Amino acid sequence: MFVMTITTISFLLFLLAVLVGAILLQIFLSRRKSRWPGLVLPALTFLYSLLSIFSMAAPPEATALSIASTLVMTLILSNIPTLILLAIYFVCRERQKRNRQLDKMNIQDL
Repeated sequence: MFVMTITTISFLLFLLAVLVGAILLQIFLSRRKSRWPGLVLPALTFLYSLLSIFSMAAPPEATALSIASTLVMTLILSNIPTLILLAIYFVCRERQKRNRQLDKMNIQDL
C-alpha cells in the first residue's frame, strides 16, 4: 500500500506549481508583440529532448532495430512538452491575429 508522506505531497505540489508556472510563462511570452519570445520555451524543451537522445547509451547486445525504436520513442516522448508549448503559442498568436483583423475592420467602418 502506498502511503503519501508530507515530502511526497510537497514534491507533487512543487511539480504542479512549476508546470502551471511554465504554462503561464508560455502564455505571457506568446502574447508579446514580437513573435520570438514565445518560441523560447519550445526551443529549450526541444534542445532538452535532443540532449536526452544524445546522452543515451546502448548496451553491447542491442540490435540496430531495438536501438532505433528506443531512439524514436525517446524522441516522441521527450517532445510532448514541446508540442504542448507550441500549441499554446499558435493559439495565442492566432487569437492576436484575429483581434488585429477585427480592429482593422472596426477602423475601416468608421
